[in-house]
Amino acid sequence: MTTIAVDAMGGDDAPASVVAGAVLAAQEGYLSLLLVGDEPRLRSELANHPAVPGIRIIHAPSVVAMDESPSFVIRRRRDSSIWRANELVKAGEADAVISAGHTGASMATSFFLLGTLQGVERPAIATILPTLKWAAVLLDVGANVDSKPHHLVQFAIMGHVYAQRMLGMPKPRVGLLSIGEEDTKGNELTKETFKLLKQTQIDFIGNVEGRDVYTGDADVIVCDGFIGNVALKISEGLAEAIMQVLRREITQSLFGRLGFLLLKPAFRRFKRRVDYAEYGGAPLLGINGVSIICHGRSSPKAIKNAIGVARDFVRDDVNRHIRDDIERHVELHLGTAN
Repeated sequence: MTTIAVDAMGGDDAPASVVAGAVLAAQEGYLSLLLVGDEPRLRSELANHPAVPGIRIIHAPSVVAMDESPSFVIRRRRDSSIWRANELVKAGEADAVISAGHTGASMATSFFLLGTLQGVERPAIATILPTLKWAAVLLDVGANVDSKPHHLVQFAIMGHVYAQRMLGMPKPRVGLLSIGEEDTKGNELTKETFKLLKQTQIDFIGNVEGRDVYTGDADVIVCDGFIGNVALKISEGLAEAIMQVLRREITQSLFGRLGFLLLKPAFRRFKRRVDYAEYGGAPLLGINGVSIICHGRSSPKAIKNAIGVARDFVRDDVNRHIRDDIERHVELHLGTAN
């Protein structure tokens, strides 16, 4: 049975939303959950829900504040919920950790305690984006502000494996986010990365422009963490703005309100497709363990789905496949060099 450590104190509405999401996940069975945080508060929150088996509380008295730096957390917050949750994975008491708390602290703690898979220099946060065809994996979306070309190649391989194993794509098409489709377009990072990706065994389709991210022509889209995080935040803001504009326009007239009644199922489906809660959390790929990072505003539904992502990641042994593919890539290029 998969055991998942949940940072119950991380998130804008923690521990209430986190505990509620954990209860929803536990009700489905087939996993064990360790809620990590202030024990009295967690017991109080659990009392608001029906009793379910498979949930245990691990006490951690400290909570990481949003204004604390990752380095401060590593030095001075070793009694915090996010630190303790990662320690459980390192000790083999849990198979995965999820957190909706301080993203930088989550990444730094997982990196510091768990390390990286053999052959991976830097981990990358991968997120799922809805497209016109189905979904695409975008990475990195914030783990690395500055990256080198060979880091992006590693991101591409990890994203390729994630799309295969978690999204069921037999041969994911990998694109490099740039300012033009031609291989001569972009900055030095993208142009050098383009050359390296052409030499890999993955299905590299070339550069992808920002306007093509949502067409579904690429299943995996690779970029550095600075660009990826900006793209992700713009996407989230645009989805929310569209919903607000539609709501405002619809409610301004009687005909609009009548039309909304007819189109309500379509609007509901649209909201579900662009809602991050549907996709759960974003895995920190390349970590020697399983670390899932959730949105700070995660609802109980989002927490439940993030726990599902962690469970499936462990079940499908994604890390082993990443390690094997990275190793094959290294051997291929060492052989070519010789």
